[in-house]
Amino acid sequence: MDVQQVKQRFGIIGNAPLLNRALEVAVQVAPTDISVLVTGESGTGKEIIPQVIHQMSSRKHGAYIAVNCGAIPEGTIDSELFGHEKGAFTGASGSRKGYFEEADGGTIFLDEVAELPMQTQVRLLRVLETGEFIRVGSSKVIKTNVRVVAATNENMKTAISSGKFREDLFYRLSTVPIALPSLKRRNDDIHLLFRKFASDFADKYRMPTIRLTEDAIIMLNNYSWPGNVRQLKNLVEQISVIETAREIDATIFSRYLPLERDNSPALIKDSKDSINERELMYKFLFDMKKDLTDLKKLVVEVISKDGKIDLSNDQTSTINRFYSDVETPTNPTKILPPGAPEESYSYPKTSDEKFETHEEVEESLSLEDREKELIKKALTKHNGKRKYAAAELGISERTLYRKIKEYNLTE
Repeated sequence: MDVQQVKQRFGIIGNAPLLNRALEVAVQVAPTDISVLVTGESGTGKEIIPQVIHQMSSRKHGAYIAVNCGAIPEGTIDSELFGHEKGAFTGASGSRKGYFEEADGGTIFLDEVAELPMQTQVRLLRVLETGEFIRVGSSKVIKTNVRVVAATNENMKTAISSGKFREDLFYRLSTVPIALPSLKRRNDDIHLLFRKFASDFADKYRMPTIRLTEDAIIMLNNYSWPGNVRQLKNLVEQISVIETAREIDATIFSRYLPLERDNSPALIKDSKDSINERELMYKFLFDMKKDLTDLKKLVVEVISKDGKIDLSNDQTSTINRFYSDVETPTNPTKILPPGAPEESYSYPKTSDEKFETHEEVEESLSLEDREKELIKKALTKHNGKRKYAAAELGISERTLYRKIKEYNLTE
């Protein structure tokens, strides 16, 4: 049976070379009893490979048992896989067969095999090497004839180096490794899968099939799909059920895309909102600086030629307002008209200190602090990635790098 026939039989959609290669290897090893390890990111559909291997082998009339190793508690996984005797532990009211005993003559699929506890890995290694195991609480050796296909989304080299997984078990499991590609490496298959899922859900929920406009198709193909085929399938189901329109454009489609990808419309909108907020903040700061400048001019204008302050009611209320809103400088300098004696100048009762002439410098420092704060927030938000932080701040990456060096900021 060739690859296209396998796809038709098992409902596999796609023509990516890496997918075709994985299916070719599965077909080649199916007639043998060789152990197979399927690797690939979460959501790539690794569970289909052991089904292909089982159905195209001489064991197809035997049992096929799929076990999610990560979903079984550590304290009971040995009992689940290998069985137990009555009284072996609290609650063991009778003897029970394990999956390896039930699957005798068939195939057992161990999904998330890297999650197995170390003690269970030792038991599994013995089954692979000798075809023998012992039930929990028993001393009797039981023989089994089981084909083992395992799968994992972890980096096994890392798991081995960290002591999480036995190296000898890895080599026993991965006699033939099969790697499934991520969806982002199957770019030409994405729209095919979308249409297949859309048709399936239209039949399931008895409604017209959704379809994408050209701009939505471009967005579909450009998205990174971190959850792979599983994420795409869930998204198609959501849109099929929720949206009343059957033609989905980019605006509608973008509502269902998470913000993992930096060029998704939702993230671009979020960046624009952040930029607008930053512009408002800068506007407020510069307006405040302008008000301070106006205040200085006002103080000079209201001083009469003889050195006395002559304020109108409006001017008095204006100065009082500024003095209540702005922190009084700690070491101000007196501002006197030319020729006016120092003792003739009267200061506001709110402070007997001198008026500050270098307010502009202090305000500049305030703006500098605000700039530092904005840069820090942008870097934190994007996990220190200068490219994305610069885009949000509306400046070039080179300018951001210079600012980081200038302010001695850590990313």
